[in-house]
Amino acid sequence: MCGICGVAGGGSESRELVQRMCSTLAHRGPDDEGSIQLEGVTLGMRRLSIIDLAGGHQPIHNEDSKVWVVQNGEIYNHVELRNQLVAAGHSFYTQSDTEVLVHGYEQWGEGLVERLNGMFAFALLDRPRGLLVLARDRMGIKPLHYAIDGRRLVFASELKAMLCDPALRRGIDPAALDQYLALEFVPSPSSIVRGISKLPPAHTLTWSVADGRHRLRRYWTPDLAAGEGDVKPRSLDDHCEELRSVLRESVRKELISDVPLGVFLSGGIDSSAVAAMMSQLGSEVKSFSVGFEERSFDETPYARQVAGHLGTEHRELTLEPAMLLGLIPKLPTLLDEPLGDASIIPTYLLSEFTRRHVKVALGGDGGDELFAGYPTLQAHRLAGYYRRAPRLLREGVVEPLVRRLPVSRDNLSLDFRAKRFVSAALHPVAERHQRWMGSFGAEERTAVLSAEVRDELASNGRSDPAAVALEGAGLREPLNQVLLLDMRMYLENDILVKLDRASMMASLEGRVPLLNNDFVEFATRLPLDLKLRGLRSKFLFKRALRGLLPDSILKRPKKGFGIPVAHWFRGPLKEQMLSVLSPDRIARKGFFDPAVVGALISDHLEGRRDNRKQLWTLFAFELWHDGYLSRS
Repeated sequence: MCGICGVAGGGSESRELVQRMCSTLAHRGPDDEGSIQLEGVTLGMRRLSIIDLAGGHQPIHNEDSKVWVVQNGEIYNHVELRNQLVAAGHSFYTQSDTEVLVHGYEQWGEGLVERLNGMFAFALLDRPRGLLVLARDRMGIKPLHYAIDGRRLVFASELKAMLCDPALRRGIDPAALDQYLALEFVPSPSSIVRGISKLPPAHTLTWSVADGRHRLRRYWTPDLAAGEGDVKPRSLDDHCEELRSVLRESVRKELISDVPLGVFLSGGIDSSAVAAMMSQLGSEVKSFSVGFEERSFDETPYARQVAGHLGTEHRELTLEPAMLLGLIPKLPTLLDEPLGDASIIPTYLLSEFTRRHVKVALGGDGGDELFAGYPTLQAHRLAGYYRRAPRLLREGVVEPLVRRLPVSRDNLSLDFRAKRFVSAALHPVAERHQRWMGSFGAEERTAVLSAEVRDELASNGRSDPAAVALEGAGLREPLNQVLLLDMRMYLENDILVKLDRASMMASLEGRVPLLNNDFVEFATRLPLDLKLRGLRSKFLFKRALRGLLPDSILKRPKKGFGIPVAHWFRGPLKEQMLSVLSPDRIARKGFFDPAVVGALISDHLEGRRDNRKQLWTLFAFELWHDGYLSRS
């Protein structure tokens, strides 16, 4: 696990720039640093040593030093690939997984990426052909930003490293800001900064050093449509047996390490499944959990139950409000790019706690996206019934009743969920999903954005990232469309970003075996009925884990990894929120309408509406902007 960066097409000054970029990535790789400048390309990296601790120094080259690479991530099938390449006549000088990239490129060209099973972002220099190849893993587990500046290509693992280049500090992209308000993240290929892009998952970018020409290529796409076709009938027992087998093998592949590793254990089904497979494989499992003083947020009793059932060496940390609130000033550095998901704070504290004992931690991220685990999938199915209900019943009974529900301060309150459901249930599926998952609907964004930003959006038009995510997928079933949206948008740009930034800030490698190539291929091809049966979410996944996990764990409802934002804004975070979102600051910066922001604050503080999501989204953006691109 590392941080990588580089410049193609620059002069001698590129070396100094790359050194500064590497410095900003030191948290991603505190163990080692390396760089090289060849034929107008400068590559840099910071290394967190996991495999071949002594010999895996990067950049790594092939036998005649004509191909060089820097990599962030792990190639889980590197031993199998190494054996194939040795049989083909290649000579290796390290035991590092990264070295298979240079020899694999020699052997298979860009077709190498189709053979890789791992989480990775790498930059490979082909000196004879004058090409720089950037690549990112299938699901977008590891990040990679890039910018084309005239005849230069600049790239880095994190946005903060890109902003070391003064030429790239071009201010906020209005279209990206609009998407951030809608989704609580900026979806790839955009970033919040004008002119800086994210390489999309399962893509390569090939750059010609000589003339700056480049091309993007998608090398893989999830095949959810396969589950909509004629699927060979199989018994449920057969499906369960195959799921357990593929999951066990995916976890086995991701246990490769020359340093101690453990597992994040929340007590939820996904992380518990990973821990169960680690135990089955004979590992001495070290598990880690964090809990909350506020009982409505605390899951440690469930994690403790699973740990006892599996016999793991379990450690847990109780997060006090002061610990969580104490991280607010560090939020800009932790975020790297604006992110409206407040759970990045406890995720970082969990990573920091885990790093005291191990250097690698497996987690359960991805299970909800693959097996329809989010309550929103059930809500979409209910919306179908609601849309068919008589209009008189909807408008005369249900909606007035929901409007009269008292505003609760509970994070999962009935009024919060009911009001969001009714507000979006009649919209088309993609817009409905955005309204349920995000913060601001289209009309709300129009109101909260300043006139200046609205004018820019009117000139350039609003993009529709959901349409881009669904393009070419050929999905007939609306719920499969939702699953693909979750995979290509929420999973990549929120869940995996949160895991990457939080774990890397703690210098911990976070792995996600439920997103291993083999498990994703298996899950995406399953019929929808095996994921969401009626209103029963994760149907096959839960059934396959019977006997491996306690029934009480398999039957418990989904619980998010949240913090009491609604309460904080009325209590310990109130004064800071009022300062950060004050009318003067908002007006001076020029992104939002001070009166509309003020009304959101007033309604929340007075208990008229629960505006936690909108306020946190604005609060996180303003904190990030103060730390990175403030004009004040």
